Amino acid sequence: MKVCGKIVDIYSRNIYSGIIHFNNGIIERIDRNEYSQGPFIMPGLIDSHIHIESSMITPGSFAKAAVSRGTTAVVSDPHEIANVLGMEGVRFMIEDSKKVPLKFFFGAPSCVPATSFERNGATLDHNDIKKLLQLPEIKFLSEMMNFPGVIYKDPEVIKKLDVAKKLGKPVDGHAPGLTGESLGKYISAGISTDHECSTIEEAREKISLGMKVLIREGSAARNLNALKDLYRTNPEMVMLCSDDLHPEMLAKRHINKLIVQLVSAGYDLFDVIRSCTVNPANHYNLNIGLLQAGQPADFILVDDYKKMNVKETWINGIKVYDRGSVLFAYNEANSINKFNCSDVSEEDISVPLKGDYLRVIQAVDKELLTRELIVPAGNEKFVHANPGIDLLKIVVKDRYYDSPPSVGFIKGFGLKRGAFASSVAHDSHNIICIGAKDKDIVKAINELVKLKGGLAVSSDRKVTSLQLKIAGIMSDRSCEEVAFDYKALSRRVNSFGCKLSAPFMTLSFMALLVIPELKISDNGLFDGKNFCNVPLFVH
Repeated sequence: MKVCGKIVDIYSRNIYSGIIHFNNGIIERIDRNEYSQGPFIMPGLIDSHIHIESSMITPGSFAKAAVSRGTTAVVSDPHEIANVLGMEGVRFMIEDSKKVPLKFFFGAPSCVPATSFERNGATLDHNDIKKLLQLPEIKFLSEMMNFPGVIYKDPEVIKKLDVAKKLGKPVDGHAPGLTGESLGKYISAGISTDHECSTIEEAREKISLGMKVLIREGSAARNLNALKDLYRTNPEMVMLCSDDLHPEMLAKRHINKLIVQLVSAGYDLFDVIRSCTVNPANHYNLNIGLLQAGQPADFILVDDYKKMNVKETWINGIKVYDRGSVLFAYNEANSINKFNCSDVSEEDISVPLKGDYLRVIQAVDKELLTRELIVPAGNEKFVHANPGIDLLKIVVKDRYYDSPPSVGFIKGFGLKRGAFASSVAHDSHNIICIGAKDKDIVKAINELVKLKGGLAVSSDRKVTSLQLKIAGIMSDRSCEEVAFDYKALSRRVNSFGCKLSAPFMTLSFMALLVIPELKISDNGLFDGKNFCNVPLFVH
């Protein structure tokens, strides 16, 4: 077989007319031919770090959406489903991914549970990590979020790192804001990447110590603009990734549109393409094609590299996408879950006054980082949400062991009425809800208890929802179907006054304890800087 077009050669840093000859899934040779016309041909794109679960669809459904964007491979951390279902969850992701041609390269989740300060559904110790890393589908040890455990040499953390070293598998990092001596200790433990940089200074310090920076542009956290000048100074040390990409964004774009953004801003085409092809392939030792003889025939045809509209996607010499049509089928997934909690009442989430001041979470649009605020608690018998000053109630309900809900307060969401809830709540995926009135909070939470997972919006006696029947975090419906329902729910939240660009995504990260400054779990408020629980009231 052969295809003709303008070949984007990332090794010679040249574009030339040519013909790619391939057979049995392998490129046999590439001939220059000045008469060859057609689209631009380039290697298939790689997302160097993504949690498939955050798209709220299974690997099979994800693949059908991603190939239309020129993605032929993803480096995926199944950390989310592992926190719900442990080894069973990781096996589910591997088996489901085998139903489709997209190349999934999974990691062994290093932090299950993410911390000991919250309740989750499973535990993976160093023996489990060893079993996973010995599987051919597992290519690396996933992001080591427990950076205090690395720095202070927690025995279990060190055992996990040692297993990866002995098996020759790279270790991904997760160290937001870590600098100086602590950063040096973290990197010296063998951790080779980080996708949490939010400033160019932070990224350059990490690169100077030998760490590769994964530039993240997802649904909630978007760091491309802050870090893009690394393409001028350290192109060999960067990769592009999504980290967390909700379905409505995946339905519109993937890595292909990040290339457009960078090239249109004047960054070198070949450096940009290498960051989502050669760099991740080499770092993670991936069996993918990079438009060279003897390699798998993984490539894409695009109309114009300045627009990156994908015409065709080929994986292992098989056309999987052709001008609007996905050329493979995906059947529904097996349903697995862990959901064991009962309804809550307004009394369960009431907050008796116990101090002069409240410790409040300040959320920031398009950021995972939050701030801690101290505000007056008032002088009434109970503390209530006050949407007039954007003081809302935030509730986390343990979905695994049915313990009483924890309650806090948050600013930054802007709701004037109603409530919205999700069982997609990183990392443990308990039910999390924000609302302006207790009755609406209760309705939204109880809808998810009934569905055993999903998203819900409540106001004016009306509850609308999206069920996520697989682990309470995914659906096996198509990306387009889930995106449609997701956007409808998001619009309803926005109609309540919320101005955030991705309200459900931002909500999900309010339970992510490993990202400073102040978050909340089923055990209450958590100080992400000092890694400890803190009380709601400040005297």
